[in-house]
Amino acid sequence: MADSFNKKEREKKRQKKKRDKAEKRQQKKADNTKPLEFMYVGEDGNLTAEKPTFDPSKETSISDINISYRKEEGASESKFTKSGSVKFFNTEKGYGFIEEKNSGESYFVHIDNLSAPIKEHDKVTFEVGKGPKGPVALDVKLV
Repeated sequence: MADSFNKKEREKKRQKKKRDKAEKRQQKKADNTKPLEFMYVGEDGNLTAEKPTFDPSKETSISDINISYRKEEGASESKFTKSGSVKFFNTEKGYGFIEEKNSGESYFVHIDNLSAPIKEHDKVTFEVGKGPKGPVALDVKLV
């Protein structure tokens, strides 16, 4: 019995939403208003709804346009140069771990970030970068 009551209540809510949507559609037709389809960029670089007027006396040359880009933060961003020793390195799979000399913290290293081939217990210097799973060793060089 409770199940059929819930079904009836859900159907009532669905029908009410349908009616409300139809009423809103009719109201928009009656108001004869349309939403903005696109925006213009004004002289100051801000978006406006009004179409700007063209003034031929204000021509812009290519040398007046400044082009710049935002520096991306990622794995290539280094923060510190550290030294340590290779704790483990698998040449077949191309990855390993470097243990920092001072703190004893381990950093993941991939074969793509090596300047020369390394093996276990080699002394190296490296920079710390940000990887998808935490800090990684970048620009690894033998000492």
